[in-house]
Amino acid sequence: MADQGSDRRPKYRRIADELRSAIQEGTYGPGDRLPGENDLMATYDVARMTARQALSVLRDEGLAEARKGAGVFVRSFRPIRRRGIPRLAQGNWGTGRSVWSADIEERALLVDQIEVTEARATARTAAALGVPPDSPLCVRSRRFVLDDKPVLLSVSYLPATVAAGTAITTPDTGPGGTYARLAELGCKPTHFREEIRCRMPTADESARLSLTPGTPVILICRTAFTEQGQPVELNEMTLDSGSYVLEYDFDA
Repeated sequence: MADQGSDRRPKYRRIADELRSAIQEGTYGPGDRLPGENDLMATYDVARMTARQALSVLRDEGLAEARKGAGVFVRSFRPIRRRGIPRLAQGNWGTGRSVWSADIEERALLVDQIEVTEARATARTAAALGVPPDSPLCVRSRRFVLDDKPVLLSVSYLPATVAAGTAITTPDTGPGGTYARLAELGCKPTHFREEIRCRMPTADESARLSLTPGTPVILICRTAFTEQGQPVELNEMTLDSGSYVLEYDFDA
């Protein structure tokens, strides 16, 4: 235990820092049980609330998870490696594969919430899609679950002049998804632009993604363009940052 004489950190922070270092150094590996409240009370001569706060810090940082009746364990992190370039290659969706196939390998992916509706373009969506404000849009809202954990919320906007009356307006768009259907309609995406930022989640996002307190979300806004430069889809995605690694591989 570190010398506490000149250390101005709160006791629970000192304990959390030491446990974090032990995790990073491999003393505690993925799936290992961390010292419980009673252990920390005895080792550091602190009150139960202090020990509880120390463990809460690690949980809030995503390093540990509580298991009811069993204790607090080092989190086993098997990230989704989102390969930003290969996932959008025509070799995926153009051959009937999902863009997710580049990310998840053989893991079990489920879309457990899907809603397809009609809406009117706002100033923001109209500007992104190059259509007049109040134009009709097809809106596809989905929640993606991987290994029984919600990891992504996705809302796609497409001009109704393109999507109306097609499989894009149905829950299951078929092999290759929306991009394959756009290609069949003569609107094949050939260029994509993604904008990425991070923030703390709203209450609704936190609930739908089952986020632990303190976990931020990654926002990815992708626009798909045809060869002629026409935008045909705006996709706004909200990712659980604790579940992802964003990977971009490109030549200089």
